[in-house]
Amino acid sequence: MKKLFALSTLVIILSGCSTAKRIEALKPEPSTNTPAVYQTTTSFVNMPVTISVSDIENQLNKFFTGLIYEDNNINDDDITLKIWKTAPIKFTEQKGRLQSILPIKISAKVKYGTTALGVSLKDVRDFDLNAIVTLDSKVGLKNWKLSTVTTLESLKWQESPTTTIAGQKVAITYLINPAVKLFKSKIEQMLDDAIANTTDFKPQVLDALQKISTPFLSNEQYEAWFMLTPVELYVTDAVLSKKQITMDMGLKCTMQTIIGQKPVSTFKKDNVVLKAVSKMPDKINVVVAGISTYENASKIMTKNFQGQEFGSGSRKVLVNKVDLWHKDGKMIIALNMSGSINGTVYLSGYPSYNATTKEIYFDKLDYVLDTKSVLMKTANWLAEGTVLRKIQENCRYSITENLEEGKKSLSPYLNNYSPMTGIFVNGNLNDFEFDKIELTDNAIIAFIKTSGKMDIKIDGLK
Repeated sequence: MKKLFALSTLVIILSGCSTAKRIEALKPEPSTNTPAVYQTTTSFVNMPVTISVSDIENQLNKFFTGLIYEDNNINDDDITLKIWKTAPIKFTEQKGRLQSILPIKISAKVKYGTTALGVSLKDVRDFDLNAIVTLDSKVGLKNWKLSTVTTLESLKWQESPTTTIAGQKVAITYLINPAVKLFKSKIEQMLDDAIANTTDFKPQVLDALQKISTPFLSNEQYEAWFMLTPVELYVTDAVLSKKQITMDMGLKCTMQTIIGQKPVSTFKKDNVVLKAVSKMPDKINVVVAGISTYENASKIMTKNFQGQEFGSGSRKVLVNKVDLWHKDGKMIIALNMSGSINGTVYLSGYPSYNATTKEIYFDKLDYVLDTKSVLMKTANWLAEGTVLRKIQENCRYSITENLEEGKKSLSPYLNNYSPMTGIFVNGNLNDFEFDKIELTDNAIIAFIKTSGKMDIKIDGLK
């Protein structure tokens, strides 16, 4: 392997009569040019959203109270109208469409003598009527809001409309029904506007994204901050089925682990555009980072060497302590030895990963010396393949704990997480898999990835 380090001084002190050799080598100093931010690959989070029809019904009844329509101009169409909602609106689902039952009271003034009502009278008469209006709506999604196209299907009078003419009650259903045509389109538009105004999801969605994009301290001991930054947001059209409205929302984002000072969130909710798509993947793909400080990794590797001797014949050494650090893209492994050799031997190499044992190991380790010849003159057996390979086998440590910590860092988002009132997030993740390694001045960052499913339920919006 090509030598990365050039040590200017190598002094070997031989201890006279003793067979033990004292090795002193110049210590490779750690790098100090590590960047502060480590960005993973882009993650995609699929979030099927469900909204109960009853929740929309509740919102609409809060919006519609008392007088819901008023037209006081009698000169444009010879009629004035006031419409009150007399009882809560009821929603039902009919073959994928939204059916609304709206109880109303109508107060009207009709100018007699107009052709609009088909009679010739010479005064203005008041009518008070009670009716049940049935409306049918096609449901969709447009610009963050539920979009409906409503048609008035029927108007059922609670009692037959009558008025008094020449001292006698006269049924005027045939007069009023034509008048219904005058406000039919107004009631349809009124319901469409009300549904859109009461189901505007933009504030809730953007506030939720703002909250989850706020960096939080994932590991206080190592000053590790986790930050999720939304990139793009996608949504499919809304579908009404089984008394609930469903749509698939997708979040493209990056996940970062930042060491040291708390980072500033770069998310700007006003810049988010909701992009309409026809189909969304049915799972989430997530990449997060697990941190192993060199101090912890050194302790684990030191335990690996406890009680073990390396060598052959009378030449044997013990590894008393292991230290790790980063130098120009490589790992330095310092082995403090005693026995036939007393001193510290420095090895360098690149970390690798064993998927079977879930361990970080260091393959093809090389001595950090100007030349191996000086070392080999004093202990050439240490450089032999058998001894070095046995030492190398112990230069490893498990990241099982990191894999579990990675899963744990996301678990708060998947267990009935409620970023906003009335919004609940649940989901599950598969086991984490290793993705890649990056070295910093303080730690080995093992990036790990997983997949799973997530869903959002909107229930009890205020």
